[in-house]
Amino acid sequence: MKVKVSRKAHFNAAHRLYRQDWDDKKNNAVFGKCNNPNYHGHNYELVVSVTGDIDPETGFVIDMKILKDLIRSEIEDALDHKNLNVEVPEFRTLNPTAENIVIVIYNKLRPHIDAGKELEVILYETPRNFVTYNG
Repeated sequence: MKVKVSRKAHFNAAHRLYRQDWDDKKNNAVFGKCNNPNYHGHNYELVVSVTGDIDPETGFVIDMKILKDLIRSEIEDALDHKNLNVEVPEFRTLNPTAENIVIVIYNKLRPHIDAGKELEVILYETPRNFVTYNG
């Protein structure tokens, strides 16, 4: 019997959406206000879900304290109060769109979650705009 368990988290970060190989006119046309050269920030909300069989000994799919600590060490410590473009290595050459951020988060967490369990990450950039990635 498969069960999905989820943990919410959040981080605050700044970013700028742009491509260095495009001129200002094209960057503004495609990315609009998100192309602000002085960056802009979001209060990101994150939902990390793990789906799998319930361990008959513990009754857990995954120990939620382990998941909480993993999110803190791999995601919050790496992204919170950071300028994603400047301070986070993954985004030095990757445009930090919500779509790319959710994949980076997934890839940071996936090696730490048992391969027999499914991982899903939902990232809210705003209360109305969010992306989902499950590999």
